[in-house]
Amino acid sequence: MMFSRDLRDPVARGEVTVSIRLWNRPQVKVGGRYKTAGVVIEIDSLEVLPFSAVTDDDLAASGEADRDALRDRAAHSGPIDEDTLVHRVEFHVV
Repeated sequence: MMFSRDLRDPVARGEVTVSIRLWNRPQVKVGGRYKTAGVVIEIDSLEVLPFSAVTDDDLAASGEADRDALRDRAAHSGPIDEDTLVHRVEFHVV
């Protein structure tokens, strides 16, 4: 998984543990290990949910300041409204 430059250090330190992605299909699998941000992360869970179901805990774990910032970061592949299905990826540094 790729992360924006400003999230790479927090990911590497284990501070960011959730990513919300606008994918047509999953790009990772549960249990998979991926090199990113100078570390290896392992995927703990992957689920598809409407953007409206993203919780405050998810927001905090994603490293974003607010829902609009998260929406803007995830929307590089297209617009996201409250009903848009997104992938919630939870991971940890190995």
